[in-house]
Amino acid sequence: MKHFILVVEDEGDIRELISYHLLKEGYQVAGVASGEEALAAAEKQTPDLVLLDVMLPGMDGLTVCQRLRSSPKTADVAIMMLTAKSEEADIVRGLNLGATDYVTKPFSPRVLLARVRAALRRKLAIATTEEEDVDEECDEVIEMHGMVIHPGRHEVRVEGEPVALSSTEFRVLYFLASRPGWVFSRMQILDGVHGDNYAITDRAVDVQIVGLRKKLGEAGKYIETVRGVGYRFKE
Repeated sequence: MKHFILVVEDEGDIRELISYHLLKEGYQVAGVASGEEALAAAEKQTPDLVLLDVMLPGMDGLTVCQRLRSSPKTADVAIMMLTAKSEEADIVRGLNLGATDYVTKPFSPRVLLARVRAALRRKLAIATTEEEDVDEECDEVIEMHGMVIHPGRHEVRVEGEPVALSSTEFRVLYFLASRPGWVFSRMQILDGVHGDNYAITDRAVDVQIVGLRKKLGEAGKYIETVRGVGYRFKE
């Protein structure tokens, strides 16, 4: 089955160029020019990957990214930001909002396609790992600090209210909460969640932690940073 990629770019020439190269590679492609159109298109057909320009008219790309991550239907979609900005602060903000990668303009089609293939491989690796591990996961329901984490239902509730988490966010939370008080390095968290052969930078853990704290609200404070070491879930 062909991967479906949604291209969100307001400049028609760039949108058509990206779409042309993706179609040539055999991907299924849809192109839209605004954030509002992007959300509607993703709701109609869930994409495997969204190539998302930051500087869009009306709703900007960062807002679109946040909206995609907050919807259970698109929470696990791979999102690659396309931006003319190369400042570190802009890149970090996009990653903190849930983007999985970024490409700065101008970029060559070959580089873009290589990054697209890598993003889709990572997405497939996560899904495969989760399927293989499902029988090995502990079914113990964790209740702590007004929070209920149910692995069988893949459900988190805070003070009775459901919290929509991506698959990776859920696994990071469950990994930490099942060992309260223990301090884990970023690499230990990656190994525990994805396995020791998962090809991704350990700084990706910081992005997941930021997302978790934001979604958990007040309960997010129980995920503590241990400077120079990593993270722990407060006993």
